[in-house]
Amino acid sequence: MRDSGFFFKVVGLVLCQTAASWSKANKTSMLSSQANRVMAVGEWEERWQEDRIGFHQPNVHKMLEAHVDKVVAGRTGVRFFFPLCGKAVDMKWLADMGHSVVGVEISEKAIKQFFEENNMTYSEEAVPGIPGAKVYKGSERNISLYQCDLFNFSSAIGGQFGAIWDRGSLVAISPKDREKYAALIISLMAKDCRYLLDTLLYNPELYSGPPFFVPDEQVHSLYGSSCDIELLQSVDALTDRTRNWGLDFLTENVHLITLKTS
Repeated sequence: MRDSGFFFKVVGLVLCQTAASWSKANKTSMLSSQANRVMAVGEWEERWQEDRIGFHQPNVHKMLEAHVDKVVAGRTGVRFFFPLCGKAVDMKWLADMGHSVVGVEISEKAIKQFFEENNMTYSEEAVPGIPGAKVYKGSERNISLYQCDLFNFSSAIGGQFGAIWDRGSLVAISPKDREKYAALIISLMAKDCRYLLDTLLYNPELYSGPPFFVPDEQVHSLYGSSCDIELLQSVDALTDRTRNWGLDFLTENVHLITLKTS
């Protein structure tokens, strides 16, 4: 009986290891489906010019609403960073709470629409450290939006931040640029920064993106050496729109990422 029990333990261990290896191989295969997909900056500008902006949400994102207290963590006047901000209404929502917002967006049209649609006046200035770039500063709220390539932005230009809301940014950049992207984001994090990251899980063999497939394992490989990562929520995000992409499931995950203290 003892030998029988040992046998089943060994079989169980082998099966678990096989399943883990299959899962890892499967995720690697799924990532390779989009590995060579490139989203040039100009493609995003074209989408804004042609109003192909189905990714824009007219209301504050539910994941941000649900977890904003964990991001703010009792602080006042937090500096929020919005990579690839578009004209997200989340920016005004946070500014109305007394926080300051800095966003980066390639489309001038998106930035101007943000201020106009929120009935806000703004000023325009050149950005000395980035040739050809502009920064649009709101007059009524502490919101500054930089019109430039995200990878030309740095802490030398905008400083560091106490919070980051990343919805539609990591999932939008070319998959080959993710390590460079993560390094940039980490460089923008102040010691007390709380980074809320929204990612999507689906079968990338059914849809080429964007938004792109970003599994939890890659979130950990990108940020895990420097940061602690907590999965806050996972929800079924399949809609009629995403079914039309050919998807049979879509899971939206939100992670809270903080710099390691030691």
